[in-house]
Amino acid sequence: MTTPFQALSAHHAATQPRTIAALFGDAGRAEAFSARHGEMLFDFSKTDLDATALALLLDLATTRDVAGRRAAMFAGEKINETEGRAVLHTALRNLDATVMVEGRDVMPEVRATLSRCADFARDVRAGRFIGQGGAITDVVNIGIGGSDLGPAMATLALAPFHDGPRVHFVSNVDGAHIHDVLHGLNPQTTLVIVASKTFTTIETMTNADTAKAWMAKAVANPAAQFAAVSTAADKTAAYGIDAARVFGFEDWVGGRYSMWGPIGLSLMLAVGPEDFQEFLNGGSDMDRHFRTAPFAQNLPVLLALVGIWHNQICGHATRAVLPYDQRLSRLPAYLQQLEMESNGKGVSMDGGDLPYHSGPVVWGEPGTNGQHAFYQLIHQGTRVVPCEFLVARQGHEPELAHQHLLLVSNCLAQSEALMRGRSLDEARALMAKKGLTGAELERQARHRVFPGNRPSTTLAYPQLTPFTLGQIIALYEHRVFVEGVILGINSYDQWGVELGKELALALQPILEGRQPASGKDGSTQQLVAYLRG
Repeated sequence: MTTPFQALSAHHAATQPRTIAALFGDAGRAEAFSARHGEMLFDFSKTDLDATALALLLDLATTRDVAGRRAAMFAGEKINETEGRAVLHTALRNLDATVMVEGRDVMPEVRATLSRCADFARDVRAGRFIGQGGAITDVVNIGIGGSDLGPAMATLALAPFHDGPRVHFVSNVDGAHIHDVLHGLNPQTTLVIVASKTFTTIETMTNADTAKAWMAKAVANPAAQFAAVSTAADKTAAYGIDAARVFGFEDWVGGRYSMWGPIGLSLMLAVGPEDFQEFLNGGSDMDRHFRTAPFAQNLPVLLALVGIWHNQICGHATRAVLPYDQRLSRLPAYLQQLEMESNGKGVSMDGGDLPYHSGPVVWGEPGTNGQHAFYQLIHQGTRVVPCEFLVARQGHEPELAHQHLLLVSNCLAQSEALMRGRSLDEARALMAKKGLTGAELERQARHRVFPGNRPSTTLAYPQLTPFTLGQIIALYEHRVFVEGVILGINSYDQWGVELGKELALALQPILEGRQPASGKDGSTQQLVAYLRG
């Protein structure tokens, strides 16, 4: 019996000679291979998907019971099976809902925690909560992974909405990071947020200790200017942080999905509780669309199916995320974690080996910067890199509308160039116009050939607002979920990060000279000897 994956692979092989550009012989292709939600447009017509492939992919989503797993997630079932946990980051933004976990409605506590965060943010922003030298001017969020990437990305994205204290982020245990962030700040007017669910994350707590020591040089009680996002009340109390400034969240919220709750406190301090609520509203809006729209018009499902087609069927191992929106410059890094930590697995839900490749390598930079860096490889390199463009219809600077127009022009031109390419005959004609002839014309022309037929999608939206950002992040969260269900993996654990942590703890006393390196391999022994000096 032919499986859906086999049918898709056979169809792909049979249609290889055809180009993406040729598919536009159908005048209705752009509309047929696009989907809209509200004012958001997802155009996937510049891929080599045809009606048969799309139908097979939609059938694959049905066969793999995406709808059933979706219902189980929103119902609070323990779909994170390896850790025995529900997956309910959506509850942090669906504030009017009733969500039951093990017979208990968790929403009253969610709403209460959000209210506490909002009250604290208002107090800081209004100068009611002050430092030991006056009103808070700067906030330093110390976290790593999901406790850093999400709020750091979102705070940058929503820069036009900042009207609170300046917000900074420290994640790397490299002392250079916290040194450079703290340099120039006033410890008497700085608030430090330590974001660690267990309050034991070694990188975070090392940086927190450094910040506390820095602050202690200038204030009598540094802990009075600390807040924590943590569930370890005993550890935060021992650190000297008042319980009123400690904000916890449940184990059914994974780190990389957590900025909708207290992990987003730094963002709330920057933009205010009202705009943070708009961010939640955008995420909730995408949740409703994901739950109710037919698969053929469902943006997260379609985004996931395009990803499955490019990676598992076409064999393209990477995916470039290219926001033509400078304020989304951290989105590729955020999606690296969201997708690669979620779906970078080699074992299926039943414990067996995965019979196909799992998630792709996700990378990217904002346009137009990338055009002057790696687009050379995307256009003329030997490997095909599917591209995902994001672009707003309108910027936030009306006086610079001409620059936004240039930005959008570049975005559309890149997706068109990837698809169309430039033939050898076209390149020859171009060189002939420059006066070249003979062998030199031929040599120069070959360097100007673009293979084309390289796939891309475009997500277009009116303007990057808190609501729109919420939609975009929820869209990609659900995309990861759908891909994980189709691949048969658990998208909500991350055991792959554990081994390196364990080995790092064992190496520290060796580097300090307290233990010998004799049990290590030759390479590690050599590196230890060199780095110890």
